[in-house]
Amino acid sequence: MKKIVAINASPRKTWNTGTLVREAAKGAESEGAEVKVIDLYELDKFTGCVSCFECKLGENKGKCVQQDGLAPVLEEIRNADGLIIGTPNYLGDASAMFKLLYERLVFQHITFKTELNSYIERAIPVFFIMTSHAAEDMYTPNGYGKMVTNYQNSLSIFIGPTRVLISGDTLHVDDYGKYEWTMFDAEAKKERRETVFPTEKQKAFDFGAAMVAAPWKD
Repeated sequence: MKKIVAINASPRKTWNTGTLVREAAKGAESEGAEVKVIDLYELDKFTGCVSCFECKLGENKGKCVQQDGLAPVLEEIRNADGLIIGTPNYLGDASAMFKLLYERLVFQHITFKTELNSYIERAIPVFFIMTSHAAEDMYTPNGYGKMVTNYQNSLSIFIGPTRVLISGDTLHVDDYGKYEWTMFDAEAKKERRETVFPTEKQKAFDFGAAMVAAPWKD
């Protein structure tokens, strides 16, 4: 049985990011995979890379040795057949928790050697999800798209071939009036949530299923 790790790097478990991550997990399960869903904001305290460089030495090559709340997650990924990971766009970048994981996940595999660029033992397919209050047309090569491409390229090199789903113009909250947010068209946001978001949920489900049934190779 294939094992898939699905990570929600949003503080909200059941809103935009958490929903899409869990839909992708359901897709993987529909093809018979064992899926472990992890909410990063619920883990015990952890940090980003601390530059100890132990992952470049001896039997620890390619393996982060720091023992904190993230250590079991890195081990789960190491033994997985696929990785689903979702993050909201906060202030033009991934969430803080995502970036802590990203540092630890990627840096452990960097060799700093010209003859070998990665310590990764086997590549696994990665499905990267980003949700965003900004519309998808902001994800141009000179806009948010550059940031997403950088994450996609690094994950592809050091974890495995990576596919991307962007969900833009997302609904912030159920009641915009409560916060007196006048810069948003609340009704348009709600309509998109009802009409477009379901198609994105289906896309996430389909990506999760494909990760198991026909994992992408590049």
